[in-house]
Amino acid sequence: MQDLKVIGSEEWCVFEEIGIPAIKARIDSGAKTSSIQAANAKVFERGGQEYVKFEVYPIQENRSINIECEARLVDRRTVKSSSGIAEQRFVIKTPVTIGKDTFDIELTLANRDTMEFRMLLGREALNHRYIVNSAETYLQKEITDSELTEKYKSYMKAKTGLKIALLASNPNLYSNKRIMEAGEARGHEMVFLNVEHSYMKLDANSPEIRYRGGNILNEFDAIIPRIKPAVTFYGCALIRQFDNLGVYCLNTAEAITQSRDKLFASQLFAKHDIHIPITGFAKSPLDTKDLIRMVNGAPLIIKLLESTQGKGVVLAETNKAAESVINAFKSVQTNILVQEFIKEANGQDIRCFVVDGKVVASIQRQAEKGEFRANIHQGGKASIVKITSEERKLALKATKVLNLAVAGVDIIRSNKGPLLLEVNSSPGLEGIENATGKDVANTLISAIEKRLKFKAAFAI
Repeated sequence: MQDLKVIGSEEWCVFEEIGIPAIKARIDSGAKTSSIQAANAKVFERGGQEYVKFEVYPIQENRSINIECEARLVDRRTVKSSSGIAEQRFVIKTPVTIGKDTFDIELTLANRDTMEFRMLLGREALNHRYIVNSAETYLQKEITDSELTEKYKSYMKAKTGLKIALLASNPNLYSNKRIMEAGEARGHEMVFLNVEHSYMKLDANSPEIRYRGGNILNEFDAIIPRIKPAVTFYGCALIRQFDNLGVYCLNTAEAITQSRDKLFASQLFAKHDIHIPITGFAKSPLDTKDLIRMVNGAPLIIKLLESTQGKGVVLAETNKAAESVINAFKSVQTNILVQEFIKEANGQDIRCFVVDGKVVASIQRQAEKGEFRANIHQGGKASIVKITSEERKLALKATKVLNLAVAGVDIIRSNKGPLLLEVNSSPGLEGIENATGKDVANTLISAIEKRLKFKAAFAI
């Protein structure tokens, strides 16, 4: 038996055959198979054998380096993640170099965007070769930042010249981080602007937007607004000011305002023959009982007009409970909608992500057991779904009615056909990117380039 080498808890791996100069791997003897981050995997045939093309972003939190790889497909395997979710993955076999050793390993192609490491080295690769010293790192080979830069120099992309601002509140949210990464990956200068740190000067001769500390923000090509509900009024005022300065805004203030007002949006949908669950709205408590009857009685849904991510949405299971909840909301002068409950949906809905008049990704969301809300933020689970042509038309029509360039459209399947639940003007990316493997953030940046008639000139 050969002497075992000692390997650290983290090591650098090289995949010369598929063109990856260096990728940092976490060593995990608890996992059987090794895995690598892969996006947009597609199977094709060559010489009667199956191959798979895929893209690897080898450096964590750096989407500017993207390597297109291909390898022979050796298996399709069901793998259970650490969170207990099973998914089918493509499996390839390719040589890996760790330090001075080169040997073949199997790799499952996985979406590891949210993981700390873009690669995991499992125990099959370790067997009869290494023992792990979890207290140390890079025992086989260390690669410095300057060496890594040199290795990836040929993959660096040139700046395109666009200056794009993300107008939001929290730079650490998954969606915001991904949009910043995607813009930088396409060579743009990305700037995060906190809505509440921005302020404006209203003047016919020299209007301005300033940022905390007095910096003038008049030189952006485009703005991506992701305004949380609590700052809708102020955020939309800023968007209008940017628009007045000639800056392209991915969603307009008017469109965002309409989408946030659930009552107004529902009236627009009804006006344009877009089918929604039967919905009621009333002011006086004296009308509560008839309001409940009007939406076919309990169980029914009660929604705050400005709810989001499933918050402010209540299921009333009996008429008496519905009456109590509705009157309680009215007593504190809170505006609500009352909506029929679609029992046959079984806690499922569909989220369609629309960008520039196209459904670029769609998922089915399943509510947790005992929960009626399918929102990811409420514990809902996402999976890929094939939408019907009727559902696609519904998503596009609803987005067009609100004049949104970017929207998350929620649809529920009923015995009457697909029904529109609502349209979100700042849809989250985490659930839909992780479930579909699609680079939705990149699509948003591409939409800006298209609208500004800008051709990205990447130097690779």
